[in-house]
Amino acid sequence: MLFNSYAFLLGFLPAALLAFHALRRLGLERAALAALVLFSLAFYAWWNPVYLLLLVPLTLATFLVARAIARFRTARPRIARALTIAAVAGNLLVLGWFKYANFLVDNAAALVGAHWTLAKIVLPLGISFFVFQKIAFLVDAYRGKVDRFDLLEFALFVSFFPQLIAGPIVHHGEVLPQFRELGREREPLAALGVTILAIGLAKKVVLADSAATVASPAFDAAAAGATLGAAGAWLGALAYTVQLYFDFSGYSDMAIGAALLFGIRLPLNFASPYRSTNIAEFWHRWHMTLSRFLRDYLYIPLGGNRHGAARRTANLLVTMLLGGLWHGAAWTFVAWGALHGTYLVVHRGWQRTRARVSRSPAGRIEVCAGAALTFVAVVVGWVLFRAADLPTAFAILRAMAGGNGATGDGALPSHDAASAAMVALLLVIAFFAPNTQQITGYRGPATPAAAPASPPAPPTWRWRATPAWASASAAVAAVAMMSLSHVSEFLYFQF
Repeated sequence: MLFNSYAFLLGFLPAALLAFHALRRLGLERAALAALVLFSLAFYAWWNPVYLLLLVPLTLATFLVARAIARFRTARPRIARALTIAAVAGNLLVLGWFKYANFLVDNAAALVGAHWTLAKIVLPLGISFFVFQKIAFLVDAYRGKVDRFDLLEFALFVSFFPQLIAGPIVHHGEVLPQFRELGREREPLAALGVTILAIGLAKKVVLADSAATVASPAFDAAAAGATLGAAGAWLGALAYTVQLYFDFSGYSDMAIGAALLFGIRLPLNFASPYRSTNIAEFWHRWHMTLSRFLRDYLYIPLGGNRHGAARRTANLLVTMLLGGLWHGAAWTFVAWGALHGTYLVVHRGWQRTRARVSRSPAGRIEVCAGAALTFVAVVVGWVLFRAADLPTAFAILRAMAGGNGATGDGALPSHDAASAAMVALLLVIAFFAPNTQQITGYRGPATPAAAPASPPAPPTWRWRATPAWASASAAVAAVAMMSLSHVSEFLYFQF
């Protein structure tokens, strides 16, 4: 069931809200939580009920082991450590089997010239996200950072449908305390939730899906062997750049908006990343909860910045390589992760060099140059991220560099003025328009680790729970609902 579908918006979501809030109003908070777990499992089973045979047992096993880890961590620390290692390894093995078994077997067979085959393994939706959440919970149980073990709360933490399929990757400390307060009077969140939900839906079906009509033909033509010209290659790459931007931003908004309707604040996951002035800032703004997980549970445990420049460089490269591979079992994702790891290493080197040369803050020209260079570097990376394989990616990058001339073999119209104007308009929106949190003032859960807020929008653009804003939100929602003409999955569903 897609967020951008009539079945979800007019059927599932209203039914879940009615059941949840009816039980909560009756003072049956535990029953309300149980109902939300059942609705979340039904949401997950909508694609394939067999997926529950993985999600439910893995959730139960992780909870029981985490509770045992917490009990043993002081009295029998070696047992607690062994349990933690085994449980984390078990979750990673499950993820590895479903996501990477075919990839590894195919590449091993190609390497040795064998004819090994493995039946196609269907990737359960959202497995990359809920496995990471379980791993963080297990590690924090070992570190003594889990203050209470409640199976119902944990089941909802893992399966909560707004963030189950494509994030954000939620930390237990952000949502478990909220589950315990649902019976209390809270500030009205429904109007804010509906507004953010409507904005996210419009980003997806109006903006992202429009950009896809330009991006897909370019990448498909390159995959089919067409020789693109520079104009067509750049137009396709930039179209995918804005498609992914509004697709992921739209999903993040819809997840936050849907959660707010149940009184739950999810963490921010997206903060105008194309405005970044360097690549490190980009990763503080793009998929913020994945960046946080990779930092806290991979980069820092590897040693982080603590063991000199060479070790820091290695840690960065390993972290980004694994972050790229997390997105998918393909060499294109490995290359994308390696490229961003290299970007970050170069950025760190530039910072150290500049600090030795000058202690003055960066001037306006330097900031603008950094922003332009960062954006071009990100666009180049997105070509690897989107391409069907490495030869296709290199063909597009060659065309972008001018290797095929301005028009290539003419297989793809490269000077479509309407398409270019649309992509340019979407880029202007991404660079200059206030983002959702700037407009609405949404800040995520109130935790010490909460993401830094974006500067607020000008007063004219600032959301208020007023009839005027309600009318504007209704108009945005109506336009988006009328644009639901075909099924279009969110891009991050494939990860």
